[in-house]
Amino acid sequence: MTEGNFVDYVKIFVSSGKGGKGSTHLHREKFIEKGGPDGGDGGRGGHVYLVGNKGLWTLFHLKFARHIKAGHGGDGGGDRSTGADGEDKYIEVPLGTVVRDKETQEVLFEITEHGEKKILCQGGKGGLGNWHFRSSTNQTPRYAQPGLLGVEMDVILELKVLADVGLVGFPNAGKSTLLSVLTSAKPKIADYPFTTLKPNLGIVAYRDFQSFVIADIPGIIEGAAEGKGLGHYFLRHIERNSTLLFMVPVDTPDIKAEYDILVNELTKYNPEMLDKERLLIITKCDMLDDELKAELKVELDKAFKDVPYMFISSVAQQGLTELKDKLWKMLND
Repeated sequence: MTEGNFVDYVKIFVSSGKGGKGSTHLHREKFIEKGGPDGGDGGRGGHVYLVGNKGLWTLFHLKFARHIKAGHGGDGGGDRSTGADGEDKYIEVPLGTVVRDKETQEVLFEITEHGEKKILCQGGKGGLGNWHFRSSTNQTPRYAQPGLLGVEMDVILELKVLADVGLVGFPNAGKSTLLSVLTSAKPKIADYPFTTLKPNLGIVAYRDFQSFVIADIPGIIEGAAEGKGLGHYFLRHIERNSTLLFMVPVDTPDIKAEYDILVNELTKYNPEMLDKERLLIITKCDMLDDELKAELKVELDKAFKDVPYMFISSVAQQGLTELKDKLWKMLND
């Protein structure tokens, strides 16, 4: 999927159909005088549904479908004939889509399972025909109910990627390189900041034909929670991850300080991020010999007493098997 085709935020206008009006028909038949009321009910207006589809990874198909309207219900007829129901509209969305009211910003619901179907806008109820209003004192009612109007609303659809592991790090920390090595994903890789402009997903093949999903988001910088850089647009994608993989290059002047900045930005965005499992990996370690690595390990043992860490090199394929074993254990514990 190209960067331009990844759409994770759309605004759409939806409206359900109005109900059909009831009929005021009076029965007419040869040899039957004063047949009485037999007006049928109007049909209900069409609903607008949201349906989960595990085959979708983006909201791109809704990028240009800004107005979605269901059909109106048919009017009732004679001989107590009920009008046809309005045509329902089904909007397919990827799993992890959150629906929000544009005016109130209230979260209405979210779609997390394949085939899950929820009504976004309910169609208007059809009006009752005059047959319902007959009585001993009103034997020929010449009135019926009009159908109820449908519902109109502006909604926001936000996609929060469903992945097991989220990669967190500064620009050029090696996130895209790690993703390309562990999975079959083909993210853009270059030696300048903010190479990644859209989230990337990859499936890591593990032992015995098992797998888990990794998500790579654009690099986070200090102040991302307030809108600096690109990472703040995509922080919501790691809200669903059960494990966060913090990546800091080994040539960083202060590894602990950079890690603290990343944790602080996630906490300011959503304090619940602190409840997730965390693993720190020191990247680009192919430039270290055993002596330097031992010295660095002594420093890291003091700085990171509660957070496990590992040394890897994506380019040199060092420590990747141990990393997959560690992640699998964390995901399943």
